[in-house]
Amino acid sequence: MAMLEAKGLTKRYGKVVALDRCDFELRAGEVLAVIGDNGAGKSTLIKALSGAVTPDAGEVLLEGRRVRLASPTDAREHGIETVYQTLAMSPALSIADNMFMGRELLRAGWQGKILRRLDKPRMAAFARDKLSELGLMTIQNIDQPVETLSGGQRQGVAVARAAAFGSKVIILDEPTAALGVKESRRVLDLIQDVRARGIPIILISHNMPHVFEVADRIHVHRLGKRLCVIDPKDYTMADAVSFMTGAKEAPVTETA
Repeated sequence: MAMLEAKGLTKRYGKVVALDRCDFELRAGEVLAVIGDNGAGKSTLIKALSGAVTPDAGEVLLEGRRVRLASPTDAREHGIETVYQTLAMSPALSIADNMFMGRELLRAGWQGKILRRLDKPRMAAFARDKLSELGLMTIQNIDQPVETLSGGQRQGVAVARAAAFGSKVIILDEPTAALGVKESRRVLDLIQDVRARGIPIILISHNMPHVFEVADRIHVHRLGKRLCVIDPKDYTMADAVSFMTGAKEAPVTETA
């Protein structure tokens, strides 16, 4: 069954066609990698699926039902969370504050309703639980500023935030791009931990070894549309690069 599906997505910027009747399919419980050369349109595709861009034509379906994702808030309300390459975090705020940014919990009673006071203890406990679930409690103080964390720890907090609130789909945009070997390893482990919890993941990455290690299927994007979807067990990294650059004829994709 397709958890998230797109049919005939089209997006134009003047004379430039970023998406050309593009199809997409993410199945339940899988890691689907999206690869493509620069300018292939994969960023526009992901923005359309996360509500950051409104397509000119086509439709998006979540669990078989058509949904309108007019903004990232719409996507979040439908259980679609995105971790951007920039992480979209506030370095000066604490880990707990970053996890609840834009959806803070208020205290019960008049203090929350009238004074709008935040329920800091409840947010801290929730953040600690979510980090523990993903094995990230090497972070000692949940109230420490995010700017004091390493790159891998920051990425871990961003993934934990997405896993905490992304009930249906998590989109990861180049999660290991700026990380070293050890920190990249931890993020790949996190991806597998999240998948083990039953949450499907869309992984956008240029790192072929990482793609072939964690992906169940690979969506190859070229010239604004889906060229093919391949099983990493049946093809090599060289094959994938050849498909996305046009050096080799792509196999025919069969959709479910």
